[in-house]
Amino acid sequence: MQPHLLSGDGVFFKYQPRQPNMQQDIQTLHQAILQGAQISIDSRQISPNTIFFALKGEKADGNDFALEALQKGALLAVADKPSLPADQPRLIKVKNCLQTLQQLARFHRNTFNIPVLAITGSNGKTTTKELVSTVLAQKYHTHFTQGNYNNHIGVPLTLLRMNTQHQMAVIEMGANHMGEIDLLCQIADPDHGLITNTGKAHIEGFGSVENIVKGKTELYRYLIQRKGSIFVNADNSTLMEHLRGFPNVFSFGKQPGHQVWGKIVSAEPFLVVEATIPADGNSETQTIHTQLIGGYNFENVMMAVCVGSHFGVSLPEIALAIGSYTPQNSRSQFTDTGTNKVIWDAYNANPTSMSLAIENFAAMSDSPKALILGDMLEMGSTALQEHQYIADLVQAKGFQLCLLVGQEFEVLQSLPGHIHQFPCTETAARWLKKNPLKGYTILVKGSRGIALEKLKPLL
Repeated sequence: MQPHLLSGDGVFFKYQPRQPNMQQDIQTLHQAILQGAQISIDSRQISPNTIFFALKGEKADGNDFALEALQKGALLAVADKPSLPADQPRLIKVKNCLQTLQQLARFHRNTFNIPVLAITGSNGKTTTKELVSTVLAQKYHTHFTQGNYNNHIGVPLTLLRMNTQHQMAVIEMGANHMGEIDLLCQIADPDHGLITNTGKAHIEGFGSVENIVKGKTELYRYLIQRKGSIFVNADNSTLMEHLRGFPNVFSFGKQPGHQVWGKIVSAEPFLVVEATIPADGNSETQTIHTQLIGGYNFENVMMAVCVGSHFGVSLPEIALAIGSYTPQNSRSQFTDTGTNKVIWDAYNANPTSMSLAIENFAAMSDSPKALILGDMLEMGSTALQEHQYIADLVQAKGFQLCLLVGQEFEVLQSLPGHIHQFPCTETAARWLKKNPLKGYTILVKGSRGIALEKLKPLL
């Protein structure tokens, strides 16, 4: 077979069709990436400078679209279906498409000699990632995870978008079962890392709270073996216990004696934090006005201060960066609709984050208050117990009105009349159309799968 000269928007190199060989395949693919090729896992989004990876999904097998991607002009297609033609120009057949993507990402990452910071945790990891990246961008060209690209596919895609202009990388890592954080570390090879916290999230996959802690701290174990650096909330005894004896720890807390310390000034409704760092034998203090709702975001803000100051970003620059950050995607967002004041925190939910949000909402002075709470998904055998706990908490706080949305909340019994239960968002919407809310401050929180954002036009 003759080698094929491939081209696409300035990318030119030779590819020789052959039997699968992981090392040669990685080098071929990386050569294309170095010349500007982009990775796509969606055959509907193909350009002449695209490498299509035919991954298998829940509903479709990308292998079935590999030849179509080439017909649309893809530079290369990577597939692992044996029945595909072996001599097809621009088709690279591999043993495992996903593993090839992951190993390509690791290979690409290791061509960079820059700090790579990994962020995981049960709650707040995306907000922390956004804050940390915004702070570091004050001084460095920072590459960071976009959207929810934080799993075994998203992390490789994020790494493969790194280029020679980047001076820092912030990689978010999500997990819903044991071993996943370790796998992501093997791919991203971070030399810095932090865990926001370990709460009751993805219990169905992890099996227990103890396993959640063990799963999240896989990041610590990787960094300790690598002799990397770890940022931590010193007031979190669970996390500190896993770092005993490890020297490369940079901490923050509510008391002096850490790299950073601070306190909450107010949270009505936006969080205001006072942060202090040592400076030339004295200390430097800055008040940071955020656009984040809730005192539970204090740790996320302080983590960004800790990371930023460690990498040489000045405290005034840190305060400016954090103050400029506007939450997106229904994460701690505050909206005055003209009819109601709405706190949107409906991107994700678990018992820990739900309880903190309700407690914070109860402490706010606004009145009257209403809650719209959606099911907390992936709770496994603890679902009934955890949803009952949330309903009991709502009753104890004495809110004027509460809408519970989802099948887990719907099965709860003996709730008072001001707490309404709905099997889905659509039925809640019909109720709101007949009973419009006006003049309320409303907290909206639930798992993404409940789609509470559909209620926005009604609030």
